Amino acid sequence: MSGLKDLRGKVAVVTGGTSGIGKGLAKQLIAEGMQVVIASKRDDALQATAREIGAVGIQTDVSDLESVRALARAVCERFGTVHVVCNNAGVGPFGRIADLSVNDWKWVLDVNLWGCIHGVNVFLPILKANPDGGHFVNTSSLGGFTTHPNLGAYAVSKFGMMALSETLAQELAEEGSKVGVTLLCPGPVYSDIKSSSRNRPESLQGGGLVDVDLQSMDFAAHARWLEPDEVGRMTVEAIKKGELYVITHPEAFAGVDQRHQAIARAFQREPAP
Repeated sequence: MSGLKDLRGKVAVVTGGTSGIGKGLAKQLIAEGMQVVIASKRDDALQATAREIGAVGIQTDVSDLESVRALARAVCERFGTVHVVCNNAGVGPFGRIADLSVNDWKWVLDVNLWGCIHGVNVFLPILKANPDGGHFVNTSSLGGFTTHPNLGAYAVSKFGMMALSETLAQELAEEGSKVGVTLLCPGPVYSDIKSSSRNRPESLQGGGLVDVDLQSMDFAAHARWLEPDEVGRMTVEAIKKGELYVITHPEAFAGVDQRHQAIARAFQREPAP
């Protein structure tokens, strides 16, 4: 897979860049000498973060294709092109599938999955046009490998991002493209995802989803929590090396392996006569 070994002087866009993993990504890309644009729906927090870390803030709703197109135009008008696009914006509320409304599903998929689809659709031609190539970073989750109760909508969105990213990487490789893809799959990371509902559109209210503070849950005391800057450093290395996956918590493989073994057993089972 293609990698961008030298990021100095290049241009990056990070959605969901005001806090958590997005902010960590932006800070590490800036440390590499990149011009970085962070995008978010909340303009007040966006501009404060942009000033703090030395980025440019452009208000964007990733669930809206025209808003993402406007982001791309603004970045290209200012910097001429884009080299790295981090489709990172996401929400992570909890809710059992039986309790979810259509509005619940639409909100989560609009942000997590359609936000990534919009980013790829709009920026792929720009990245392909760069003589020195480009790179996508799509933030999925360890929840894109396994399923858990109360995270059905989240898992559907993250499994979808997995399929999008892996297929895109295969197609770009077939073309001999200089554009690469990294699928960022974080486990527990300090972030503001517990406040996901603050940005939920008024038109999509109502349902069974609720914000949950993961750090207050039973598993939290035994989990290995990472700082966003650590995740940013891992991701920068993956961009340079052209690696498809960034797994922040390799110790979580047991759950992934259990699922894969169950699938393997099903394939090995003799079909019924």
